[in-house]
Amino acid sequence: MKPHPAHTNRLAKEKSPYLLQHAHNPVDWYPWGEEAFEKARREQKPIFLSIGYSTCHWCHVMEKESFENAEIAALMNEFFVSIKVDREERPDVDALYMQAVMQMTGRGGWPMSVFLTPDRKPFYGGTYFPPTERWGQPGFPSILRGVAQAWSEKRQEVLQSGDALAEGLKAQAGAHAAPGELTRETLRRAYEFFSDVYDDHYGGFAPAPKFPRSHALSLLLRYGQRAGDPHAVKMVEQTLQAMAAGGINDPLGGGFHRYSTDAIWHIPHFEKMLYDQALLARTYLEAYQATGKEEYARTAREIFDYVLRDMTGPEGGFYSAEDADSEGKEGAFYVWTAAELKQLLGEESAEIFGYTFGVREGGNAEQDPTGEFAGQNILHRVRTVKETAQKFGKSEKEIEQVLERARGVLFSTRARRPRPHLDDKILTDWNGLMISSLAFGSRVLNEPKYASAAQRSADFLLVKLREKNGRLLHRYRDGDAAIPAHLDDYAFLIHGLIDLYEATFEARYLTEAKRLTEQMIDFFWDEEGGGFFLTARDAEKLLVRQKEGYDGAIPSGNSVAALDLLRMGRLTSRSDWEEKASRLLKTFSALAEQNPTAVPQLLIAFDFALGPSREIVLSGDPKDPALQAMIRTVYHPFLPNKVVALSSHVPFLQGQGSVGGKATAYVCENYACQLPTADLEMLKKQLMVK
Repeated sequence: MKPHPAHTNRLAKEKSPYLLQHAHNPVDWYPWGEEAFEKARREQKPIFLSIGYSTCHWCHVMEKESFENAEIAALMNEFFVSIKVDREERPDVDALYMQAVMQMTGRGGWPMSVFLTPDRKPFYGGTYFPPTERWGQPGFPSILRGVAQAWSEKRQEVLQSGDALAEGLKAQAGAHAAPGELTRETLRRAYEFFSDVYDDHYGGFAPAPKFPRSHALSLLLRYGQRAGDPHAVKMVEQTLQAMAAGGINDPLGGGFHRYSTDAIWHIPHFEKMLYDQALLARTYLEAYQATGKEEYARTAREIFDYVLRDMTGPEGGFYSAEDADSEGKEGAFYVWTAAELKQLLGEESAEIFGYTFGVREGGNAEQDPTGEFAGQNILHRVRTVKETAQKFGKSEKEIEQVLERARGVLFSTRARRPRPHLDDKILTDWNGLMISSLAFGSRVLNEPKYASAAQRSADFLLVKLREKNGRLLHRYRDGDAAIPAHLDDYAFLIHGLIDLYEATFEARYLTEAKRLTEQMIDFFWDEEGGGFFLTARDAEKLLVRQKEGYDGAIPSGNSVAALDLLRMGRLTSRSDWEEKASRLLKTFSALAEQNPTAVPQLLIAFDFALGPSREIVLSGDPKDPALQAMIRTVYHPFLPNKVVALSSHVPFLQGQGSVGGKATAYVCENYACQLPTADLEMLKKQLMVK
């Protein structure tokens, strides 16, 4: 029986796992809302705004060091109105104040710590603050006292600083560069930018820490195909192979950790995010199409197996993340000592497994910058089955059997360890990404169970995360759907529904995608400046109504919306939607020209717009083996710039049925179609990439 907590604050009534983690801090926390703002205005106190998320390692550290500290909490309670925000619930609030912190300090991250005036204007901020002076940083109590003193003695200067920063944020958000034109040269420059920062030894871009950058890899695959440039494809392959073999990939349970702290992909930050699984699965599937190498398909399957096993709720929605920490330590769930492996596997199997996965007696994590994994082994594949077979004088089949048995034993053993915290909230935008990848994977891998999982999630969202008026909501947890949807929710779910339609040919998903596209344009489109705002026109008014273009860990809503508009335009013969996509691309052209590596997903949309892109229309019964063979033919090669539909569902080919009663394909480009064919070999010729 758990002891009764000594403190309980207002966060105990929230649904966010992150806010609930802080519900028993001695800090008098408020959730974001009018109650906190009114208190700050009434008592003329500054606001301390803390933003993070439930699987954030340094958020846990700051909570333990500072927010659970009674003396520090007393300072916060005396001088400030303290507000806690889950960045995954309120990406609009997070994006706004992250921009402010970036302007103030030149860097960002979580936990984010920002001091605001009572009217919510930022005037001082940073990220993680230690409890005492450390690494040249002042301690958090010193910062609290200093800000409180400035508020008391130099309030006018503080208010002027807040006004100036707020005006700067507004000017930045409202500054629209003169619309330009993206060209083939933009794609070439993006390739050269990525090539310049590419790590020829270990794959990936720039030095450690290294992030997967899935959409950058997908862009390079497209450029390699368009330009016939083998180096672009080589960069993708080397990176995907290095990541799959590295400690960033979980070799026992599947799925990828957030990023690598070292240059060789060995020492990960161990949290697992749903969006990484969705984006990486898509890129591995595209690499499989482009190269035919089974290793990429296998990695995608392992990602999907992980998500379906560990990240899927009983109603079909996908959970958000798994923490890096368990038992108070990062990575404790995932690491092994050499002695443990010998005890579990036996001497010979442990030796074979350890040779393959880089196990050492004293641990293999010497690249760890923190020393946290001293004596531990982070599994990563350092040798192939062939190399291990040669070393031990066994056949490759025998080695594979030993490794498979060992993985099974270790997976079962690990399952009995305390698991990392699961953030079980269901987010519409991240689910949209996962729906897209599962639906696409069902076609590429010819695996119906992936389409079924995508359908369950989509059906759940379309029922449970909707208001009565049909508008989307952002978050679902513990029976509660709440928070008005943002642009990303619309753009990513439309993206998923298009792929789900193409995977199932169920017209209802295309109908829902149309309805959501109309809502997205109605509530988020900027008629004056072009592009989409992050928040709806009737959303809570923040200091600035932001318009995001940067493709970070997750692609921007504008980048995905551009591709949505192009694909939906082709599927529905809505030229006005394609024209909006064109204007959106022009709106962000200056950003793309200045730094093309910042907008790889936007350039993927531009690659589609540049063409050639195809409309592949099939006629016949989707259950007919002959039509299924045509579908497999369509999804076997890497043809990213296409839409696929049944003839009865698209306006421009209605009335054009099967030839001779057989399953028939129409391969079209800008609605001009080649001769219909019922012959697979002819279909392959028509699909040849120019």
